[in-house]
Amino acid sequence: MNLSGLRGRIRGRFRAFLRGTGGRRRALQAVLAAASALALLLWWLLPSDGPSYPHRPIFLATGVANGVYETYGKLLKTDLRTALPGVRVNLVQTEGSVDNIKRVVSGKADFTIAAADAVASYDGPGKKDLRACARLYDDYMQLVVPRDSTVTSARDLRGKRVGIGQANSGVSLIARRLLTAAGLNVAKDVKAVPVGIDQAPAMLLSGKLDAFFWSGGLPTATISAMANPVARIKLVQLGDLVAKLHTMGSQMQYYRQAVMPADAYPKAQDGQAVATIAVANLLVTTDRADTGLVQRLTRAVIDSRDAIGKEVHAAQLVDLRTAVFTDPLPLHVGAERYYRSVKP
Repeated sequence: MNLSGLRGRIRGRFRAFLRGTGGRRRALQAVLAAASALALLLWWLLPSDGPSYPHRPIFLATGVANGVYETYGKLLKTDLRTALPGVRVNLVQTEGSVDNIKRVVSGKADFTIAAADAVASYDGPGKKDLRACARLYDDYMQLVVPRDSTVTSARDLRGKRVGIGQANSGVSLIARRLLTAAGLNVAKDVKAVPVGIDQAPAMLLSGKLDAFFWSGGLPTATISAMANPVARIKLVQLGDLVAKLHTMGSQMQYYRQAVMPADAYPKAQDGQAVATIAVANLLVTTDRADTGLVQRLTRAVIDSRDAIGKEVHAAQLVDLRTAVFTDPLPLHVGAERYYRSVKP
């Protein structure tokens, strides 16, 4: 039998099957309708315009409780449920940037947020494997003291009890450099207390600290709470240390002179802008991360800016035009592919 005849016999038997009983026809129609509905549902729920990626759990190292990293991570996790169907995102609290970098290079985390100065200062195993997905927002260094404090610069912290951030935090890294720039020996001239934003505010208000440093996006909710409804704190300028910082080595290039606007913490600043330093935050991974996964995650970070920015105001500064400037890290291949795909 030739091919044409075989096709004819198959069509004939199929028609006979359908004529056999109305039940068969209705059953087949029901199956086809269900299949069509399922296909439509999957088309609606699953991104159809992105690369494939492994459907396994991933770990995102954030930061200390009540910090901006942690809040940003929680909100991003919500958006990743849509951007990465089938992937369970686990958030991991950490001490901050230095801790985060160590976790990523060791494989304990897949992605993290870290300040550019901490990345540049890292010189441990796996340094060459580090890659960036995006430049996010800037952290502003904030020196917080009680409202009635006589401290007007970091130089006035001699002999004071000062919260300098947890040992493996980016806050600690910057605070120590600032104190050095102010001419103070961290080990001898101040009583350095290794606490972060989760403990330092309560310790300051209870009199257990005279001041504390914090590095975070503006505004940081915990500091805002200390100034509302009555201002119990004030912010101390750090702008007079920028020039000195820049003479302390090449790694200091990641610090730039900045101003906390008057409306960052209005009551704590008496409506005045406060000079300080700022440093960029990066979304970090390693070259081991799957290309498709990174491409989708990077897209989610950019697309979620407005939604996350309603809760974390600093996230409003995430911008497609600046996201590619991730010095000192090269972009991950997956991030490069995303940025090329949206390039005008």
